This record gives sequence, C-alpha cells and structure tokens, in this order.
Amino acid sequence: MVLAVPLLGLTACGESMGDRAMSGAGIGAGVGLLGGALAGAPLTGALVGGLLGAGAGAVTSPGQVDLGRPAWR
Repeated sequence: MVLAVPLLGLTACGESMGDRAMSGAGIGAGVGLLGGALAGAPLTGALVGGLLGAGAGAVTSPGQVDLGRPAWR
C-alpha cells in the first residue's frame, strides 16, 4: 500500500499495453534518475525507476490512470 501512490505516479498514458509500458518507463526513469541522484546513484535510480514504471504502465488500464495520448502518437 505504501508503494501504491508512487507507482500510480509512474504509470502511463496511451491505450495499448505497449504504449503504457513505454511511457511508464520514461516517466519512471526520469523520476528514478532524480531520486538516484539524491542517493548518489543516478543511473541505478533511472534503471530501477524505468523498470518499475514500465511494469506499472503495463499492468494498469486507461480506465485506472489516464494521462492522455502519448507524445509519439
């Protein structure tokens, strides 16, 4: 439950699972980079954030979290 709010922040936009995973990965990597930089490991933070964001984007539906149309569409 503690991770629910941060994971919702890393979820994505798009209608398909692929779109949501890709945009979630990008959002997660950006947030992870910032968090990792504060901890002294920005690349590790970006990798972990990207993986968590991709996973969260892939398992949520547009009905749960919808940030709109992805930029590449």
